[in-house]
Amino acid sequence: MVFKRKKPLGWGAWLREQVYPKGGFKRAVRYVVHRMRRLPDQPHRVARGVFAGSFVGFLPLPGLQFLAAWGAARLARGNVLAALLATFNTNPVTTPFFAVLAMSLGHWMLGIEAPLNGEYIGKAFSHAGQDLWFNFMSMFGPQTARWDGLSQFWHEIYLPYFIGALGPAILISAAGYYVTIPLVEAYQNKRAATATERGERRQRMRLKLADAASKLNRRESEVGDDGPGAP
Repeated sequence: MVFKRKKPLGWGAWLREQVYPKGGFKRAVRYVVHRMRRLPDQPHRVARGVFAGSFVGFLPLPGLQFLAAWGAARLARGNVLAALLATFNTNPVTTPFFAVLAMSLGHWMLGIEAPLNGEYIGKAFSHAGQDLWFNFMSMFGPQTARWDGLSQFWHEIYLPYFIGALGPAILISAAGYYVTIPLVEAYQNKRAATATERGERRQRMRLKLADAASKLNRRESEVGDDGPGAP
């Protein structure tokens, strides 16, 4: 298994790794790229998987990115593992910057005039969370569900984010697609050349051993012919 650990992480360690991976983000990125290059598949299929996973990774689909990336990769006939790895393009470091970009574009495209700052976004999340909790509790009491906070969150945060993310997600994922093909081809060609070289070395070694064994047999035969009892 690619992601299987010898010692499973506890919940605390797992949550810590989601925020800041062990070894830093540079090492995490290098690991993802390394795994991507080593995928045993055709370069264009790996590239299609990268496009699908990267595109899904930019969309606001919390908790559903792996499932959506799997479906997108199957739909695009790309490598599923490449798609899953490519969803790591969004992480605690990159997501805040991309989210602001996407929401700014979405507000502009939808004609929404709102102060896109931390206080505004925080209040929108808070009101939506309060409505979710109130509506959940209303199922067990006489209260009537309320939707004002959730409606505001949908129209001013989520929908602009989703719409604004589509354009940049397509452009960045397309760039990833075209970069992946030569990288995977170069790596696979290098591995093939290395494998061929190793095979040739093994073949030369086998020939040398066979030649040495043949010489040894001839010497033993000559010694036997010249030994005691020879005519």
